[in-house]
Amino acid sequence: MQHIFIKGTDDSKPTLLLLHGTGGNEHDLISLAKEIDPTASLLGVRGNVVENGMPRFFRRLAEGVFDMEDLEVRTKELAEFIDEAAVQYGFNRDNIVAIGYSNGANIAGSLLFRNGPIVKGAILHHPMVPRRDIEVPVLSQLPIWIGAGKNDYMCPPQESKDLEGLLTAAGAEVEVYWSDYGHQLTHDELKAAKVWYANHF
Repeated sequence: MQHIFIKGTDDSKPTLLLLHGTGGNEHDLISLAKEIDPTASLLGVRGNVVENGMPRFFRRLAEGVFDMEDLEVRTKELAEFIDEAAVQYGFNRDNIVAIGYSNGANIAGSLLFRNGPIVKGAILHHPMVPRRDIEVPVLSQLPIWIGAGKNDYMCPPQESKDLEGLLTAAGAEVEVYWSDYGHQLTHDELKAAKVWYANHF
C-alpha cells in the first residue's frame, strides 16, 4: 500500500496510523496527527481503491452503502500491511493508535469489528457502523474516541450512536464528541481529540 512513515522522537509513544477520507491520501492527516502528538511516529496510508479518481479504502455500492465483500478483503489487506510496516520500520506492533476520518474511520472500525483489539486505541472522525452482520469481538477497555456532527448529512447522527452502542457492548471505553456542524473536521473537534489522547496515552 502507498504510504509514508515519519519517525517520531519518543519511542514510548504510540505509532499513529493515519487513514484518510474519500479523495485523500497518505499525507492528509499528517498535520492533524502532529497536533495531537508531536513526538509520535506517523504511518500515513493511502487506500487502494479508486472511485472517480478519488482514493478510498474500500468500494461502495452507493452513498452510505458499503460493498461488504470488498470491505472484508480490504480490511484484511490493511491488517497485513500494518504487520509488515511494523517489521519494516521497527515500531512496536502492539502500540498503535488509529486515527481515521470518514472512509478512513470506517476502515478503522472494520479492523476492530474483524480483528478485535488490533490497535491500542482509535480516534474516529465521523465514522459509520462498518458492518452489522457480525458480532463485534471483545474489546476489553479499549479506548475509542468518536467525533460526530449533529448536522452531518454524510454520516447521520444515528450511525455514530449505533457505533458507540456496539463498541461499548463489546467492552470498549467509548467517548463521543458532538459538534453542531456537519461532516467537516473543525478545530474544536481536533482540540477535543487531542485532550482525550493526552488523557489516555
